Amino acid sequence: MLIENIRLFLTIAEKGSLVAAGREAGLSPTTVSERLAALEAHYGVVLFNRTTRSISLTDEGRILQQGAKMLLAELGDLDTRIRHGAETLSGPIRISAPIDLGSSVVADAISDFTRQHPAIAIELFLSDGYVDIVGQGFDLALRFGKITDSTLRTRSLGAYRRIVCAAQRYVDAHGVPRQPEDLAQHNCLIMRLGTVLDNIWHFGSEKSSKSIPVRGSMTTNDGALVRQWAREGHGIILKSELDVAEDLRTGKLIALLEEYSAPPKPLQMMFPPGRAQPRRVRALADAIAAAIARKKSDIAQEPRP
Repeated sequence: MLIENIRLFLTIAEKGSLVAAGREAGLSPTTVSERLAALEAHYGVVLFNRTTRSISLTDEGRILQQGAKMLLAELGDLDTRIRHGAETLSGPIRISAPIDLGSSVVADAISDFTRQHPAIAIELFLSDGYVDIVGQGFDLALRFGKITDSTLRTRSLGAYRRIVCAAQRYVDAHGVPRQPEDLAQHNCLIMRLGTVLDNIWHFGSEKSSKSIPVRGSMTTNDGALVRQWAREGHGIILKSELDVAEDLRTGKLIALLEEYSAPPKPLQMMFPPGRAQPRRVRALADAIAAAIARKKSDIAQEPRP
């Protein structure tokens, strides 16, 4: 009964109300309230702050929520291994990735993975902004740059250059910037990363670095869209080599200011804090890491743009 009460607790936390949780579980509000009270009595703590209009998790509730998700995931893995054999993977995985990388390399890796493991259900959330892995219930996430949250576990996926590039038609119409300062006279297509505007572009090594403010006529929070705009000749972009390698190879985009490139930025896979991930999450993480490693190898074998 304890496990079932914990499942109900997670449903309450997800739905934000006892009534909605009862509707989801097919239970009356009274039964939901009684079972929540039993769970709180078991642990000797209050799990929700309750008002007449809303409920929210207490600190103890957040700790239980985090641990309960991992516990139930591990129980699901154990059940599958006993019922269907040790090699079978099943269950849900929630993953967050940058839009451009997520819709290409990550999406392809997921397609291959689910063909091999049809009992896995994957939800892929694409966003170039900040994602609260724990609060939003993600099993893993990919992000460029340094990770400031020291509580998260990370796995390095290598480091990648950011390349300034544009379509040939844009360069023919507006000329080639010869140094970073020349970008002030160009239309730069700008990414919005969550609440942060990526309008300060960095160049050079740490000892001789330059930070150049840029501006332009088009801004978006979609990395794939900003790359499309660049291919159409609207302006200059700054994107990871993972995103633009194919466009550079086919000539849809050309690299600019290569001699001023900043040091590569790390790409990292992040996991919620706590115990080891379920086997299905570890397996998907390995598949994505392998796909990105292959992409990196392909890029390394191509001539520098």
